[in-house]
Amino acid sequence: MAVTPMPGSLALLEELEWRGLLFQQTEGCAAALAKGRVHGYCGFDPTADSLHVGNLVPLLALRRFQLFGHHPIALAGGATGMVGDPSGKSSERNLQTSEQVAHNIACIKQQLSRFLDFEAPANPARLVDNASWTGPVTFLEFLRDVGKYFSVNQMIAKDSVRSRLESEGGISYTEFSYMLLQAFDFCYLRQSAHCEIQVGATDQWGNITAGTDLIRKKLGVPAWGLTFPLLTKSDGTKYGKSASGAVWLDPVRTTPYRFYQFFVQAEDADVVKLLKVLTFLSQEEIGALATEMKNNPGARAAQKTLAREVTTLVHGKSACDDALRASEIMFGGGLDGVSDAVFQDVVGEIPTKDFERAKLDAPGTPLLDLLVHAGLAPSRGQARKDIEGGGISVNNVRAADAARVVTDHDLLFEKYILLRKGKRTYAVLRVVG
Repeated sequence: MAVTPMPGSLALLEELEWRGLLFQQTEGCAAALAKGRVHGYCGFDPTADSLHVGNLVPLLALRRFQLFGHHPIALAGGATGMVGDPSGKSSERNLQTSEQVAHNIACIKQQLSRFLDFEAPANPARLVDNASWTGPVTFLEFLRDVGKYFSVNQMIAKDSVRSRLESEGGISYTEFSYMLLQAFDFCYLRQSAHCEIQVGATDQWGNITAGTDLIRKKLGVPAWGLTFPLLTKSDGTKYGKSASGAVWLDPVRTTPYRFYQFFVQAEDADVVKLLKVLTFLSQEEIGALATEMKNNPGARAAQKTLAREVTTLVHGKSACDDALRASEIMFGGGLDGVSDAVFQDVVGEIPTKDFERAKLDAPGTPLLDLLVHAGLAPSRGQARKDIEGGGISVNNVRAADAARVVTDHDLLFEKYILLRKGKRTYAVLRVVG
């Protein structure tokens, strides 16, 4: 992905601050960034075969890094993923097999590569996997070369460890060691790739500072850390979950349509913050949207802009256009020119029932019977009343005649019939046989 340098005079830290992305930084971080181009990294552990909405904050932080002329390094945690980060977790993670981790890493690497420019002439991004340097190190070598620089007292004082020690389940030695592994990553990258800064969410502060301490003690050179807040809603809960679970970046796990809808349904209290954190719109553009939302909240212009910007960023313009088209269908828009792929997104969001193809042969099946079969009416009598009241549509075209029959000529893509009651109650009939 080609990255165009950010215009204007705002320094990176100022940009992060007005976007609400600057929470903590170690002493000297600002001065290091002001001196010129630096290398900075952020790690992503393969806990699943896809990143999720919460991962967008650090991902876009790396991209902002690159926009301001710095060198971003995205780290896929092939080694740390085998252990599991206790930060922010109240109980022990289930350990993954090496095959699971390898599969997840392969998937995540593809997603990471969508957000950074690896061909930029002045500051190309890099993608690394910590298994490449951690795997060859023996346990005894790790204890001698890394473990000796940490006191247990110091490690216990870190929030990520202390909170688990105070929990009922405690913390295993495996997860207790995670901090050392992440510190080793930072130290390795400092020595081999001149990486001076690590960025991450607030729950990574203890791991990041463990790395800066190791670098100072072992290498005798400085390194810095910077954190941004976790992505939360106005009520304090984590952002990135829908009623059906996490919102994933993988279009197979979360379709572009559902992804778009997740953001278009953002609460008014959250949308300006999300525009700042998850888009590259300017202060002026976001300010104008905030004003418009205040003056005309019903138009939801800010939410629509947020959904369009983030969906395009993650899935591309074509997929975003398809999501918009699918959204129009769900609001009663016409079906002319709609592709099978777009309609499949709609089908995935609507109750679907099978119906025998033979019943659509001439003379067809009464619409009254189909409405009852689809669950849109409890009886033929109620179905008749709904049609006569103008509340029923077939393929988003209002049905005016209660005597209407449905035949195979009504099929969409030779297998579907879209029924709607009122403005938003849909059902799909899928022909079989």
